[in-house]
Amino acid sequence: MFERILVAVDGSPHSSKTIPVASDLAKRYGSTVTVLHVREHERYEGQDVDLGPPLDAEALVDAALAIFRDAGVPATGVIRRVTPGQTPKEIIEVADDSDAQLIVIGTRGMTELKSLVLGGVANKVVQGASCPVLLVR
Repeated sequence: MFERILVAVDGSPHSSKTIPVASDLAKRYGSTVTVLHVREHERYEGQDVDLGPPLDAEALVDAALAIFRDAGVPATGVIRRVTPGQTPKEIIEVADDSDAQLIVIGTRGMTELKSLVLGGVANKVVQGASCPVLLVR
């Protein structure tokens, strides 16, 4: 049913809850997993300013990959950089490019307050995705 699963992680508590859920589904369905972390950045006075949380993107993805691999689930990691506000679009594009049949994402991420005002990354992914989206609380 779900041969390819995309898991979006951002280092937030809700995001970390997506990993065991996706791992369980992947084991049940014999799926491969793509772990995606999207970082927003902006050019300011000639400098590239990372607007993401104060954590190492590679370490975050590597830690998630280790959990999947320890569970016997084949997994790859992807890190993308986008301009502010483009995170939902990027998640959808990576899901489409990887032929994901399911996107697993947390209900609230690192930009919790902003997402209440702007509609949230998860909500925008649900609205725009061409495959099912599983929201994890």
